[in-house]
Amino acid sequence: MKKKVLAAGLLTTAILLTSAFTPVSTQAGQETIVKLEGQPIAFSQQPRMMDGILMAPVRDLATALYMEVTWLEAERAAVVTRDGYELKLPLNSDYADVNGQATTMNGVTQIVDDSLYVPLRFFMESANQIVRWDSASSSVNITKQADSLPVVGTYDHLVTLLTQNESNGMRTNVVMMKSAIAESSTTSSAPAPPGSAGVAVQDSAKSVSPEYSGTNVQVQGVDESDVVKSDGTYIYTVNKQRIIVTQAYPADQMKVLSILDFPQAANTANTQFQPSEIYVDDTHLIVLGQSYQNLIPVPYNEATSNSSKTIGIVDKRMISPIRSQATTKVMVYDLTDRSNLKLVKEVELEGNYISSRKIGSSLYFIANKYVNYYYYREKANTDDAKKELAPAYRDSSAGDSFTSIPLDQIYYLPKALEPNYVLVGGLNLGDLTQTMNVTSYLGSGQNVYASEENLYVVATTYEDQQQDTILYQFGLNAGKAVYKNTGKVPGHLLNQFSMDEHNGHLRLATTTGEVWRTDEGTSKNHVYILDANLKEEGKILNIAPGERIYSTRFMGNRAYMVTFKNTDPLFVLDLKQPDQPKLLGALKIPGYSNYLHPYDENHIIGFGKDTVEVENKNAAGSQPIAYYQGMKVALFDVSDVNNPKEKFTELIGDRGTDSELLYNHRALLFSKEKNLLSFPVSVMKLDPATTNSKNSANAYGSFAFQGAYVYNLDLEKGFQFRGGITHLSQEDLSKVGQHFYAGDKQVQRVLYIGDTLYTVSNGFIKANDISTLKEKNTVVIP
Repeated sequence: MKKKVLAAGLLTTAILLTSAFTPVSTQAGQETIVKLEGQPIAFSQQPRMMDGILMAPVRDLATALYMEVTWLEAERAAVVTRDGYELKLPLNSDYADVNGQATTMNGVTQIVDDSLYVPLRFFMESANQIVRWDSASSSVNITKQADSLPVVGTYDHLVTLLTQNESNGMRTNVVMMKSAIAESSTTSSAPAPPGSAGVAVQDSAKSVSPEYSGTNVQVQGVDESDVVKSDGTYIYTVNKQRIIVTQAYPADQMKVLSILDFPQAANTANTQFQPSEIYVDDTHLIVLGQSYQNLIPVPYNEATSNSSKTIGIVDKRMISPIRSQATTKVMVYDLTDRSNLKLVKEVELEGNYISSRKIGSSLYFIANKYVNYYYYREKANTDDAKKELAPAYRDSSAGDSFTSIPLDQIYYLPKALEPNYVLVGGLNLGDLTQTMNVTSYLGSGQNVYASEENLYVVATTYEDQQQDTILYQFGLNAGKAVYKNTGKVPGHLLNQFSMDEHNGHLRLATTTGEVWRTDEGTSKNHVYILDANLKEEGKILNIAPGERIYSTRFMGNRAYMVTFKNTDPLFVLDLKQPDQPKLLGALKIPGYSNYLHPYDENHIIGFGKDTVEVENKNAAGSQPIAYYQGMKVALFDVSDVNNPKEKFTELIGDRGTDSELLYNHRALLFSKEKNLLSFPVSVMKLDPATTNSKNSANAYGSFAFQGAYVYNLDLEKGFQFRGGITHLSQEDLSKVGQHFYAGDKQVQRVLYIGDTLYTVSNGFIKANDISTLKEKNTVVIP
């Protein structure tokens, strides 16, 4: 059996798209025209179809790309070279060596009329060229890949790409994570200053401007959408199917000012809108969410009922498949009169809402539309299929109807090819008369990272049991995203904090392998540093074998990484020299941190879980196992980077205690200047009278509290618990058993305006004095 090895760099495209290149059938004797950059290639002998694969003379293909060809008689192989690139093609073989690495070809090299024929697609794509079939002109069009992403172009090529993806058996995880975008400043990715959760801001439009907290974002100056926003006077909240606008400052005048309601059936078209996140600036409230129209059932087809390619058929009583008309919608409201909000613009992208970011006056939001290729097989090459397979968008500035994006304006991601469209919409909020800018890509992505200059679409691919992260870089300019570069690193990312752009470099933290394995496939963790062209410049490999990354934080020239299996190693990494990164020190302590937040340049706060390690005895012997316990907050001192220390710790509750902060950084309120730390938490506690050492490790506590915990935090005294603010009444607490669901009284966010601390749930907004925590006022949300 020939060994399959994933070739580096320019061979990745070939791996993903090397299925048989089978153009539409031509008439007998009709020659296939092959064009390179629009000009026909002159062949000494014409390309031929052999076993369904288009083959061509290797010397003619090499000549067209200005390459040299040498025949090695002893090895019975042709060697093609140019500028350090080498392709070795053994005779009568279905594999080739590219720069010393072997990979399989779809087709076998063979001699025809004294010329060595090679699969045309493989040869060109291994040389970093894009190959596509144009049925209109019965031609193969070849273009250089390095300058731009390839274009889908035609319906036939779209079907070919989808068919190739299916026959290749490639699997890409298409799940896109919420809160997937992270932002950085133009020249560095300095984290948001510890002065507040996000940044302490003031409303310049007011004569008296109280300081107030913003959303806790990854990087200073770039806003992230959330369920609660404030402008220093008003609090805006996503409240189930509604947006609530509350006058919050001053606290003694708190009142609900207006309610935007989005009913389940808003109009005669039976559309539904589910708001999910919002932005607020001086002039606009921006509401983002998912819109749903009527589901259109596709009639049952007897002819395809037994096909393994048909999705959703269980028996003849069912329909298959169901086409969902889901769109991602953005609604922009004028804030001139907050008691009567006026809708000034609506835009929609077909597909499911993924995430968004607001950079200055530019709003970028991303949707993912699944391409239901199986359904359209029955309608292949019809006008309806061609129209419905293309993604569409709507901008109220241009009317109420949707506009389909032409296939010649849709690019595809060759290294992350999947039956999905990634759509990026861009809005100029400074001029709402401008229509939305939309770019569309056939492919997939899991994480999206953005700086003020660049957007990175990231996908994890699986090929021959190898896992890689593929990165596509797009330049951002006034709401437009233009492709720039492609990169690749081994392994997969955890979340948005696994990426960071700093001084022209992209830094990434990945995990390869599996924690449960004990052989060479066990998990290992790595940090890669890529240059402006996404080429590898430096790396640190094989950190904490047998463990996986639980959290990462890049801060200037350093990175902090927490891995976990039984103990929590906090690693400190020096990234000052991108080509020579170093692992400086490590601290091993019980527990783990899900989220790391900067306190200052020499201290970092970790939020996670405490753990207890016990011996697990079984037939195979005895081995340690760690049980997570209550929530743990720790302040790490990294002044001595070679010897990090756990300076202070705070343990909250017992097993079962949880906080949204552990998986959503936007739930944190922190101000270094105010010595203020607060977050929502559900506390579970064990009864000491019924708990003993034998069962305490895996015993769950009973409900004790839900609300916001408030702390003072400084470098002298550490964490000083000041109290909890809950929206639950004494009557609610009297009904508590082992578990309790807080419902509309579950505190979601904490923020401050001036000297008042506000807690927000779906049922209430409470105002408490920031110094004494004494309640000032409460608003009941209708």
